[in-house]
Amino acid sequence: MKKYLLLPFLVALAVPAFAQAPPMRIRATIEKIDGNTLSLKARDGHEVTVVLTADAKVIGVSRAKIGDIRPGSFIGSAAIPLPDGTLKALEVTVFPPSMNGTGEGHYGWDLGPTSTMTNGTVGDLVVSEGHTMTVKYSGGGEKKILVPDDVPIVSLEAADRSLLKPGAHIIVVPTKGTDGALTAARINVGVDGTVPPM
Repeated sequence: MKKYLLLPFLVALAVPAFAQAPPMRIRATIEKIDGNTLSLKARDGHEVTVVLTADAKVIGVSRAKIGDIRPGSFIGSAAIPLPDGTLKALEVTVFPPSMNGTGEGHYGWDLGPTSTMTNGTVGDLVVSEGHTMTVKYSGGGEKKILVPDDVPIVSLEAADRSLLKPGAHIIVVPTKGTDGALTAARINVGVDGTVPPM
């Protein structure tokens, strides 16, 4: 599966705050699979059913490390603000080089009332009580993001449905039909027990 197929999914994950309606992001564990139908248990304990389209794209989320982030890397980071204006990372996602520019910018996120998402290019990476990244994005924007040592860091890769099995952790952005049914054309799934942290 070609890496450019990641683009629509990542754009769906990274809808800016000014969009008309925020997307529904479901973070869950797969309980059961019946053909294209996934029975999920959301992190809040609710049971949810999502039907994948026949050609749904599967994106693998693998564990990464701070050493995978270098000046020039394109990353995304959900974070919360600190009093001095620096952002404290809740997670960091390292994009493959072919995905540079995906969801670029700084906007609200749904991991907490003050959480944001910043997607951009790492300018520098300073080691001091963790790591502090300078992340630059289009329009001249720039944010400093503190990455504590215990923050999850992941990378993305094109994958297939063999990753979809009971116990796998997923994040999906479904579309709700007029009948209330949820369908999805893409799904992020953790590799080897990884929990997608974004």
